[in-house]
Amino acid sequence: MKSYTPDRLRNVVLMGHGGAGKTTLGEAMLLASGAITRLGSVDDGTTVADYDEEEHSHRYSISTALLTIEWDNCRINLLDAPGYADFEGEVVSAARAADAALIAVDASSGVQGGTELAWERADEAGLPRICVVTRLDRENASFEQAVASLREAFGKRVIPLGLPVRDPAGQLTGFYDLRSQDDPPEGIVGDLDAAREMLVESVAETNDDLLVKYLDGEELSRQEITAALHDAIESGAVVSVVPTCAPLGVGVDGVLNNIVNLMPAPLGHEHPLVEGSVTTDPDGELVVQIFKTIADPFVGHLSFMKVLSGTLPASLSPYNARSRSTERLGHLFLHRGKEQIEVDELVAGDIGVAAKLMETHTGDTLVASAEQSAEATQLPFPVPTYRTTLHPASQDDVNKLATALQRLQEQDPTIHVERDPDTGETIMSTVGDAQVAIATARLAKTYGVEVTPDLPRVPYRETIAGTAKAEYKHKKQSGGHGQYGHVVIEIAPLTRGTGFEFAEQVVGGNVPRQFIPAVEKGINESLPDGPLVHSPIVDLKVTLLDGSSHSVDSSEMAFKTAASHALKDGLLEAQPMLLEPVMRLKVHVPGDYVGDVMSDISTKRGHVHGVEGEGRFSMIEADVPLAEVQRYATDLRALTHGRGRFELAFDRYVEVPAHVQDAIIGELRGGGSN
Repeated sequence: MKSYTPDRLRNVVLMGHGGAGKTTLGEAMLLASGAITRLGSVDDGTTVADYDEEEHSHRYSISTALLTIEWDNCRINLLDAPGYADFEGEVVSAARAADAALIAVDASSGVQGGTELAWERADEAGLPRICVVTRLDRENASFEQAVASLREAFGKRVIPLGLPVRDPAGQLTGFYDLRSQDDPPEGIVGDLDAAREMLVESVAETNDDLLVKYLDGEELSRQEITAALHDAIESGAVVSVVPTCAPLGVGVDGVLNNIVNLMPAPLGHEHPLVEGSVTTDPDGELVVQIFKTIADPFVGHLSFMKVLSGTLPASLSPYNARSRSTERLGHLFLHRGKEQIEVDELVAGDIGVAAKLMETHTGDTLVASAEQSAEATQLPFPVPTYRTTLHPASQDDVNKLATALQRLQEQDPTIHVERDPDTGETIMSTVGDAQVAIATARLAKTYGVEVTPDLPRVPYRETIAGTAKAEYKHKKQSGGHGQYGHVVIEIAPLTRGTGFEFAEQVVGGNVPRQFIPAVEKGINESLPDGPLVHSPIVDLKVTLLDGSSHSVDSSEMAFKTAASHALKDGLLEAQPMLLEPVMRLKVHVPGDYVGDVMSDISTKRGHVHGVEGEGRFSMIEADVPLAEVQRYATDLRALTHGRGRFELAFDRYVEVPAHVQDAIIGELRGGGSN
């Protein structure tokens, strides 16, 4: 493949709602460019982009695919990102690597939850964008309605760049470019004059010279409109909408032409660093960011990278500041799905892949040498909130699980793994349930580790509401020295969050001083195992009041045992109760869904603290028990049709209501997962 200078590169992320036809559009672009000879199908798993076995079985994209396309003396690095909400991390990393965005919109559905998410991600990454209306060959498809929904959702800066053309039978035959000065064909669907006027007026308003011509009634040429439109799209003043039908190949050339002519090249773009910034310049100092890592079963780790500045030759051994290691490249590749196209170097602004980097992970920065201090800012991945416990199938799986999970996290930073110190479970946090299914499948296929995912146990605590005295005499004679320990204790509740306190008020030496530490130790060792559901006991004060000893048979072990039994007896008399973790919940939803979300929070025993408006969206703040929101990602998605997002953080422990406590105890004693 020929080399391209930075001004002839275009890095574009293709985003949108799941099922909007993104992968088919990418496939059609490859076909139009001559990179492939036939159009693959998502349904039978023959597309270039969806080559993973899991993508074949699920019939949707789960990972960003890099598609290298040559068109009009440019190389387009198309990053086809998944539309399913669980794989939002893939969208984040692809958006960081891109310089512009194509947002696919289904002509039958208009703006959907995934469309809004893609728009937000483009905003966060500061990407200029073009919307592509897809599937115009389908029943109920309407380009006009799709444009109207985009303008309603995102404002009047959204303007059409073309209109569909249909034959008398209603079949789609092509599209008419509104910049064209040719006579329009018959069969144009929509108000041509109004659409052209909208385009010309919107573009003229972004350019003073064109505005004067427009107000003077002069006609603007195609070249003038295109040049002004390029600047307006790059600045974000205009978002163009183009119609396509990828399966028929109609309008695909137009999409490619618009990428080349209207979207920005990476040359001269400024990228923030942890300290300062760097500008995309092939002669600048080398700064490369790894935005994605995958484990290929045949070639090992593949590191997807963007050269922010400088030129990266395959012969270089770059330095990774995070791991403080020098990596050996050996080979560099462009990617077209799973096809690898070897190149000698990557210039500033280019995107490529290196294989088998030993110490380099997603988000890392590579520089020319250890003397360089440049480090790219971290990728803003979403915080995973969907918690799943993993149960290994065998001891062999237990032994391999930790290493496999570490590798999984290196590839996907939206997966977090921790061991719950209270329940002892291995907890994997993800963005949603589909991500769990993919992760467990990869554990099995790539690393040979079989696990069963399940709902994690809630880390309850136990405490008391009242006070009680308890006495226990441990006396055992079995030949030789016996065992004797006798304690009288008082237990009382402490202020929430205090923990545990021990005191003693023994008089007259009834419990010899040398055995008092054993009493405290016996109580401490019993605290992790409460009487209700075997959860840790907290916020408790135990006072040793009295007891007795035997000159021969008393020992530390005897007093430890007596103290443990006394505590267990006393807890049952002191109104034992459960405490549950309560989470601070922040939900970001369109205003139309506020009432439904607040009602749902109430059914989850939550308490709403307030609602703040944020434009078309609202932020709801609430407290909700963890037991009710371990699957909130799925609940909110269903409730808001994918339009809601949320954050979850631990806040405090509170008493469980009596009727709920009875149900929890009954479930856990009956062997339930919670």
